[in-house]
Amino acid sequence: MALTTRRRALTTLGAALAGAVALPAGTASASEGRHRPRPLWRAHAHNDYEHPRPLLDALDHRFGSVEADIYLVDGQLLVAHDPEDLDPSRTLESLYLDPLAARVRAGRGRVYRHDRGSLQLLIDIKTEGGPTYRELDRRLRRYRHLFTSYAHGRVHRGAVTAVISGDRAARAPMEAQRTRLAFYDGRLTDLGSTAPASFVPLVSDNWTLNFGWQGVGAFPAAERRRLRDIVGAAHARGQRVRFWATPDVAGPARDAVWAELLAAGVDHLNTDDLAGLEAFLETHRNA
Repeated sequence: MALTTRRRALTTLGAALAGAVALPAGTASASEGRHRPRPLWRAHAHNDYEHPRPLLDALDHRFGSVEADIYLVDGQLLVAHDPEDLDPSRTLESLYLDPLAARVRAGRGRVYRHDRGSLQLLIDIKTEGGPTYRELDRRLRRYRHLFTSYAHGRVHRGAVTAVISGDRAARAPMEAQRTRLAFYDGRLTDLGSTAPASFVPLVSDNWTLNFGWQGVGAFPAAERRRLRDIVGAAHARGQRVRFWATPDVAGPARDAVWAELLAAGVDHLNTDDLAGLEAFLETHRNA
């Protein structure tokens, strides 16, 4: 065989072998994709900022929703649960927006690289709603590429969806906007109202104000029916459901409440125990 012909044959064989075993940079194989742990979209990190690594710990546990309380202080949006805990270095940008931007950039436009879901960032406003929301809106627009948006009657999905909770006075300036980078966290009183899911995609409320059962003994039949009616009404309008103040001390009572929430189709389970909820959802993955 001539030298040129032999070289051409070897080159062709090498390319074929390389194509059989190589993957493009940063691409997982099909088997890796099948065995990669999936995000837990129903897991909500309540008071997420109180963990040693805000946001990052929740993402390590594959949570689909995280919550940050904010205060407007001297033009800055500071993250804390109580005013005495305010620290000028703990801003919404430093704890959440900048890390999310880096994460989405590394994930090729996604928070979880191999899943197209949108991470919920629930922002609980602790200071006066109107001015705090207006400042928040200015900050979110600096990161517009990250967020689900509403414009001209349509929702455009992004890697992160900001939902505004807390002080109810934020509602009016939000409703007045023709374009938004955030959505509103409703209450049970919003079920059946004229507010569409494009404005109120989430309905949250206090478990203890609506249900007496705390996981001990049987779930009363009337309360189970009420829970399922709430979820059914919300889902019929394209809205998701979350309850706060559910039992959150590890044990049978907490697991019993979580199991009923899953069975009823509640969309987000609230916890401060990241590892505990991750383990629970893994054992109930088919719920």
